[in-house]
Amino acid sequence: MTDPVVIGSERSEIGLPAAMDVLRAGGSALDAVEVALRACEDNLADHYVGTAGLPNARGVVELDASVMVGSSRAFGAVAALQDYPHPISVARAVMERLPQHCLLVGEGAATFAAECGFETAELLTEESRRLFREALQLEQNVEGERTAGQEGDQAYRLAALDLVQRFAPHDGPWGTINVLALDASGELVVGVSTSGYPWKYPGRVGDSALPGAGNWCDLRSGGAACTGRGELSLRAGTARTVVEALGRGADVTQACRAALADAATLPDPFRAELRVLALTPDGRHGAAAGSAGATYAVMTTGSCGPEIHPRSVL
Repeated sequence: MTDPVVIGSERSEIGLPAAMDVLRAGGSALDAVEVALRACEDNLADHYVGTAGLPNARGVVELDASVMVGSSRAFGAVAALQDYPHPISVARAVMERLPQHCLLVGEGAATFAAECGFETAELLTEESRRLFREALQLEQNVEGERTAGQEGDQAYRLAALDLVQRFAPHDGPWGTINVLALDASGELVVGVSTSGYPWKYPGRVGDSALPGAGNWCDLRSGGAACTGRGELSLRAGTARTVVEALGRGADVTQACRAALADAATLPDPFRAELRVLALTPDGRHGAAAGSAGATYAVMTTGSCGPEIHPRSVL
């Protein structure tokens, strides 16, 4: 028997207690990860995941999520998913009900979600709509009408591209959410959910939906997941880099630091912070970040609530 543990990135605390309830009852790591991330996706105060996520440059919320099982390296993901509030559950369904595929995007992901009976919802809340309008400094409707494009439409697209390049995140907590769980049977699962960069180019897919970049899990070595500048972890294969280092016997924290150091060597005119955390099959955990004050959360069977741990600073 393995002592269960669940860890998560910043703002995962809202979902970790439910995950630990699952694990204490003898439930699976897969169920624990899904329960935790669904709670995060339902948190209307969080504008970087699920309902209330900040929209793309056209004012449409697009969600990415993935889940990976360590024992089989089974993987399921969705990207650029619109109108479905729980992308982590749709990602799990891809893995379990559509095993001939690993990733569905856009309209195809939505079609599959409908076939599975998932309920739709309005993802753009009044608060996220307000943040979008203020950021764009627009008073007119940004929903988009089915009319022929005019010169103003092109001007808007160009302005949106400029905003994508220079916007900083809004004030308050932000970023992708990672949850990693180890259950009593020894199974290890990693899950990731996000609404991605605010005001992103429509159809942009970051690292969260892609194996090896934002998510990687191998029961022989461990699991890892990323938050922050997804384009960097896509180029560096950051999550898999961490797990491969664990397989070579590296300390968890050092493996995380080394992966961030590798990504930091890549040229990037839009560089922003990248963070990573990891969990091993024997319950060791660690995390790293590029700035001081970064944290991650941990719960074991003896925890009364999420315990906040500092990340190592690169």
